[in-house]
Amino acid sequence: MNTRTRTAAAVAALIVAVGAGYGAARLTAAPAAGTAAEGEEGHAEEVEGGEPGVVTLSPAEAQAAGIRIVSVQSGGGGETHLAGRVEAAPDAQASVGAALGGRIERLLVAPGSVVRAGQPIAVVISGDGATLRAEADAATAEARAASAARTRDANLFDQGVVARQDVEASQARAAAAEAQARASRARVAAAGGPNASGRATIVAPIAGVVTALRVGLGGVVQQGDPVATIANPNRVELVFNAPAALAATVRPGARITVQGADGAEYAAVVTAVAPGADAQSGSTLIRARADGVAPPPGSAVSGSIITGGESGIAVPAEAVQTVDGASVVFVVTPTGFRAQPVVPGRRAVDRIEIVRGLTGSERIAGANAFLLKAELGKGAVEDHD
Repeated sequence: MNTRTRTAAAVAALIVAVGAGYGAARLTAAPAAGTAAEGEEGHAEEVEGGEPGVVTLSPAEAQAAGIRIVSVQSGGGGETHLAGRVEAAPDAQASVGAALGGRIERLLVAPGSVVRAGQPIAVVISGDGATLRAEADAATAEARAASAARTRDANLFDQGVVARQDVEASQARAAAAEAQARASRARVAAAGGPNASGRATIVAPIAGVVTALRVGLGGVVQQGDPVATIANPNRVELVFNAPAALAATVRPGARITVQGADGAEYAAVVTAVAPGADAQSGSTLIRARADGVAPPPGSAVSGSIITGGESGIAVPAEAVQTVDGASVVFVVTPTGFRAQPVVPGRRAVDRIEIVRGLTGSERIAGANAFLLKAELGKGAVEDHD
């Protein structure tokens, strides 16, 4: 068994051992000084000569072991702490109004009903709706007739029966009729699409919970009158008060770590930064959306964000490992990985600033880098044996 095969098998064995909770698996050391020894049935390990701090592993073997390769990114800098609160997002609540006047014929929901976007919530019957539909149908029929006349005149012109100006007049009438038909159809759609009887369906514009019904069955509504209120409690945003100077260094898309009042942590992304400062407080607002689960609306939160230091270097926190009391990252080499000593700086969100030890052009092991650390540790133990 060659060194590369044994190392890949060792890494895979550690994954199984850690996942199953059986303790440390029996691993083959990375190439180290020593002599090879064969055990019974080929299960004993070899220890070959090699460079200290190096693990031999091909890209395919690293991928099979779950070791993710990432590029070093810029992003070192200071960590700024912010105070904030959880508010309902602007699109978290909708007041549903009647698109045309009429009588509520059916109510399809009740307070507390969970609805999806586009779900019918009520049916209104309206004389105005019936008129709109009739006008649209008539305009469509006129457009078809004008189109047929245009085609007929074009054929007669080809036969020399009618003059060119007659054809051009037919084309103009057909174009005007089609424009009128489009406008009529648009008015019908804006009114909720009433049918020939004047019945139109009122639908929920957003997904959420019906918090209130503003009209009862059989009630009469005018165009624009509120029918229901729908709110989505999961649509919240995080609003932070920040120094005005921060507006120049924080951009939408920046990552921010949020801590709730109960100590729970949430990951979030900045969605907007107010460009100017409030005249009274001298601070600006930073808005963010949580990734997945968010703190409850109305609660107080604190945030932590990396600011400044665009020319710095940052790596995933899981990429930094401790070997023999020193911080290292595992840099990709042509034959595998090399433990590179680094000096870590500030930590924010899920990244660590690297003060010294990397140039910024390296590719390193990110997720499951601890498996490579375990390989080095195993090799050191066997060297002493």
